[in-house]
Amino acid sequence: MNTTILNKEVQKFINSNLKSNITQLILKGSPFEDIPIQEIAEQIIAKNKCERKLSTWFTSEKIYYPNKLNIEQTSSEITAKYKSNLISGDSIIDITGGYGVDAYYFSQKFKNVTHCEINEKLSKIVQHNFKQLKCSNIDCHFGDGLELIKNNSSKFDWIYADPSRRNDIKGKVFLLKDCLPNIPENLDLLFKKTDNILLKISPMLDISSAINELNFVKDVHIVAVENEVKELLFILEKNYTQQIDIKTINFNKSEIEKFDFTFQNEVSATYSEPKKYLFGPNSAILKSGAFQEISAQLKIDKLHLHSHLYTSENLIDFPGRIFKIIQVTSYNKKELTKLIPSKKANITTRNFPETVAQIRKKTKFKDGGNQYLFFTTDLNNKLVVLISEKV
Repeated sequence: MNTTILNKEVQKFINSNLKSNITQLILKGSPFEDIPIQEIAEQIIAKNKCERKLSTWFTSEKIYYPNKLNIEQTSSEITAKYKSNLISGDSIIDITGGYGVDAYYFSQKFKNVTHCEINEKLSKIVQHNFKQLKCSNIDCHFGDGLELIKNNSSKFDWIYADPSRRNDIKGKVFLLKDCLPNIPENLDLLFKKTDNILLKISPMLDISSAINELNFVKDVHIVAVENEVKELLFILEKNYTQQIDIKTINFNKSEIEKFDFTFQNEVSATYSEPKKYLFGPNSAILKSGAFQEISAQLKIDKLHLHSHLYTSENLIDFPGRIFKIIQVTSYNKKELTKLIPSKKANITTRNFPETVAQIRKKTKFKDGGNQYLFFTTDLNNKLVVLISEKV
C-alpha cells in the first residue's frame, strides 16, 4: 500500500482523470517522482468501477482502491445492505473479508465486527478505508479466518463467509466443497463458535446441491440487481431441521420484486393456450426453479412444462416482465415478415430449438422497436410465436 497516493495533489490528479483515456495517460508517464503511473492508473480504473457499485466509497475522500479484480469480486452496496438487514446481534466475524463492503454494513447492525483477510495488502487497505468511513467497531485481522476461529475461545452471534471458487475448477460445474474455504468440511468447527451462519455463494452454484452439502439450512435468498442474479445467500441455524424457505428479490431501478416459496413444496401448475397477457419471471425466480409455484401462487397458467412463460386473461402484479399478446402465429418466416413489416423486433426464445441469433439470420429482423416476439412451444408441443407489446 503506497500511502503517497493519498497525498492531496495525487488525489486531485486521480479525480481529474477519471474520464481520461487510460492508455494515453500511461504513455504520458507519472507526474509524481515516487509513484509509478501504473499505480495511479490502477486507482483510476478501480475507482471508476465503484461509481455505481460502491457510491459511498466513490464519494468519500482519501479512499484507497485495490486492483480491479478485488472490486469486481466484492458485494455491491445494494446487496451488502440487503444481507445486513437479514441479521443482527452483538458480534459477527467475516472470515473472508475482501474489500470490506459487507463488514461495513454489518457494522451498522452489530456492536462488534471482526474482518479477516488473508491478503496482507488488502487487509491494510480495508483498515485505512474503515477509518476514512468513520467505522470504529470493526477489528481488522490479517490472516486465515478459519485459523482465527480455531484459536479463539470466544463465540460469535454470527459467522459470515464468502467462499471463492477454486481457479482449477474453471468452466466445470462445481460444488461448495470446491470453494475456499471449504465450508462443508468445516461446518462442525463453525457451529462450535456460533449458532448462526450466513454464506454468500456464487450464482453459478446449484441451490439443491448446496443444500445437500450443508446442514441446518433455514433460508435461501436469491438476490438479483436489474434482472441479473448477483448472490445466493444461505442462512444456517444450528440444529434447524424444519422447512427451508426460498426468497427471491430483484432490485429494479423503480421497484423491488419479491417472490417467496417453500423448498420442495409439492404444488402443480395449470396450463393453457396463450391468453390476453404474457408473463416472464425475473432472473431470481428462474434461478430458484419456482416454475410450478409461480403458477399456483399467482393463479396464472403455464404455456408448457419447459417454457417458463405464463399467461392469463387478467393483468396482475407480477415479479418480472408483463406483455399484452397481440397475435399468436406459427413459426413461419413468410408469415412473420408480413406481420412485422418494419422487420424490427425484440426477440426472446423459451423452450425453442433455435437461438435468437439463428432466428435473426433467417428473418433478417433487426433488434429494437416496440414489438416483442416470443418464440416458444405451446402445451400441444407446437412451435409458436407470440407477438406482444410491453405493458
